[in-house]
Amino acid sequence: MNTRSVFLPLWLSITSLIASLPAAAQFGVGGGAAQELYQNNCASCHGKEMQGGQGSSLIDDQWQFGASNQQIAAAIRDGIEDAGMPAFKQTLDEQQIRSLVILMREQKQMAASAAMQKKQRADGGVFTSTHHNFTLQRVGEGTGILWGLDFMPDGSVIATQQDGVLWLFKDGERSGPISGTPKVWHYGQGGLLDVKLHPDYDKNRWIYLSFSETSSPGRGMTAIVRGRIKDGRWVEQEDIFRTAKAFHGSGRVHFGSRLVFKDGYLFFSIGDRGDMHSAQDLASPNGKIHRIYDDGRIPKDNPFAGKTAGGKPAFASIWTYGNRNPQGLDSHPLTGELWETEHGPRGGDEVNRIEKGNNYGWPVITHGMNYNGTPITDKTEQAGMQQPKLYWVPSIAACGAEFYEGGRFPKWRNNLFVGGLSTQQLHRLQISADGEIVADEIILKGQGRVRDVGSGPDGNIYVLLNRRSPDRGGVYRLVPRQ
Repeated sequence: MNTRSVFLPLWLSITSLIASLPAAAQFGVGGGAAQELYQNNCASCHGKEMQGGQGSSLIDDQWQFGASNQQIAAAIRDGIEDAGMPAFKQTLDEQQIRSLVILMREQKQMAASAAMQKKQRADGGVFTSTHHNFTLQRVGEGTGILWGLDFMPDGSVIATQQDGVLWLFKDGERSGPISGTPKVWHYGQGGLLDVKLHPDYDKNRWIYLSFSETSSPGRGMTAIVRGRIKDGRWVEQEDIFRTAKAFHGSGRVHFGSRLVFKDGYLFFSIGDRGDMHSAQDLASPNGKIHRIYDDGRIPKDNPFAGKTAGGKPAFASIWTYGNRNPQGLDSHPLTGELWETEHGPRGGDEVNRIEKGNNYGWPVITHGMNYNGTPITDKTEQAGMQQPKLYWVPSIAACGAEFYEGGRFPKWRNNLFVGGLSTQQLHRLQISADGEIVADEIILKGQGRVRDVGSGPDGNIYVLLNRRSPDRGGVYRLVPRQ
């Protein structure tokens, strides 16, 4: 192959997206069927590690024949005769060509990872970024993997632990666990997930929890309840969202689930539960963003309420569909628009602006491929399906997201902060007035798996950082430093 492509949204600087991959093996990055395709068809010209040989390097950022994924795919498919690049349309199908494009992007990122890792080390405990310098201070540590956080009126952090524990952290101290919380199905990616205080908490004291529950051995689904904390106990619990047992599945993955209050409604996410095609099925709750009232009632003006899908009643709480595994959800402080981060497959993590009734495409279109390097589809776009505002290839394992609303980092106000798990990154996304992402900066790296992000009432930014072996999670805050 005698072509090169940046394979990025063109409005973003390549340097802002360079990522090291400390957990690359977890997602098969750089390997699998795509690597075998490359070695069999391309390595003899471009080198075993894409470093170049008879053909040019594919990882040096010097692109001669196009700077889009469509252009590189066309070059592979049709060849470039003047450059000695053969056509592969007789030997590779569109899905295989697509997986090679993703592989090239992965290799470029890995080649740049060492320089980025060095750049982002703290100097004397101070981290530097484009607009602000900061230190990282520990607020408290759990006894397992921490998943979601919110803020109590007294400034303490309330945080969920995936194995079912609910903690309170303040001034370096941990209190709890809160007793009487719902029994969770701690299975695979499931467990106790998000926590969110009601916007009128000062008046009603409601706290909402999302979690996975089981109805029979090996089968379960995402659920939401609300309750109150009194004298260290979870009391007065009410069901807010539960599905019939028919919707419970055996998958270990993609439970979602983030919670956002907006305009008197509760929005929440559920992943596809490992059944990718259910994300396109309007009769299924899987792979969707949902909207309900704060007491669990379903608004009559939801886009699919009262309608049918394939001869079955549509799931009435659906707000959008075609969402693989939404792991971040928040509303813009100025516009009120919902923004979502979506955990993709191998490549194709997304940032989406969520709008009523939209189809976000999974798995008909995706910018990723299977973890083993085989293609999911050759399509990255299709009529009637929304394009992400930003996507990452390779994946960052996008997770929690929140808009910053404080005053201690004034140049970051109203920016969206997104955590990455496998890459151990915290991204800062700047969104223009017309709703486009115009900058992506990695401001924190290598400090732990960033599961959730919060804009604290004290003006600091809070993150949940987790590590493995043993499983431990901590609450940390970014504090400005001159």
